[in-house]
Amino acid sequence: MRALTVSAHGGLEQLQVVVDLPIPALTSPSSVRVRMHAVALNHLDLFVVGGLPGATPRPNWIVCADGAGVVDAIGSDVAGLAVGDRVMINPGISDRSCQFCLAGEQSLCESFQLLGEHLPGTAAEYVVVPAANLRVIPPGISWEHAAAFPLATLTAWRLLITRARLAAGETMLIWGIGGGVAIAALQIAKRLGAHVWVTSSSDAKLARARELGADETFNHRMDDVVAEVRRRNGKRGVPVVFDDVGEATWERSLRVLGRGGRLVTCGATSGPMVKLDVRKLFWHQWSILGSTMGNDREFDAIVEALGAGALLPPIDAVFTLDDARAAYERLSAGDQFGKIVLRLRDD
Repeated sequence: MRALTVSAHGGLEQLQVVVDLPIPALTSPSSVRVRMHAVALNHLDLFVVGGLPGATPRPNWIVCADGAGVVDAIGSDVAGLAVGDRVMINPGISDRSCQFCLAGEQSLCESFQLLGEHLPGTAAEYVVVPAANLRVIPPGISWEHAAAFPLATLTAWRLLITRARLAAGETMLIWGIGGGVAIAALQIAKRLGAHVWVTSSSDAKLARARELGADETFNHRMDDVVAEVRRRNGKRGVPVVFDDVGEATWERSLRVLGRGGRLVTCGATSGPMVKLDVRKLFWHQWSILGSTMGNDREFDAIVEALGAGALLPPIDAVFTLDDARAAYERLSAGDQFGKIVLRLRDD
């Protein structure tokens, strides 16, 4: 089978389409083989190519986490799915047996792994995953949207709904609108009835964000975001800040966070090491909340919302598997607004 792979860390020249990999067999009675139609890129995929601590790719390591396709084969214990079903993949794999899994918190699993990072990924003609990680794609949803949906939307949903408990009428600031998780956070927050303020260095991206419902926009290359946020909010700061940028924005995130505020994070695209004055943390009674992916209930909730016509991810561009390097280059440049998708099949 054909697949997009890396065999060593480095630059994007490490990406290679191989054509002679074996089709994977079912690994357990509860596993499902999916014939893939589309996969979507996340910033994680750049880190996988460039190098992650403790992760060394084996030769012909298959990349990418997100994807959608058709059920090709099912294990003997699988219920609720049939060969031919159109499905999307939750790329967070848990063991289903640890104390957190048994409590329904699969993303806190003691042996939690992600497709493409810890396990072979989705950018292949066939992928085998546990049946519990699949959901039937709602009618009318394209392959591109189905592939782009799970990781970013599930992550944003858990951060805002479960962790931050964002409420209608509250104001949230999102740094760096344009990536999948940030856009999903904007869509979820507006669906809740929150006021959403966003930043970008691109006026074009800010205009797109306003089309999706952003209430206030700031060009963080030109504007003093901290001063502007406090001026527009009566010097009080905001209740919730969404920051998956890390080092470059962390200090400003804390400066715009109001008393009793919640800072939520799921990434560190500009670097992982940040500083915190613990005196301000306890004096202002802040909550700093992290999250990775989500649990089964949250996955069900976002798929239900998608089926109801909400949270459809914007698609920035679609590439073929053979043009994958160009897709990665676009993601690396930060030019995208929405998700970048690789199409594996045309039917």
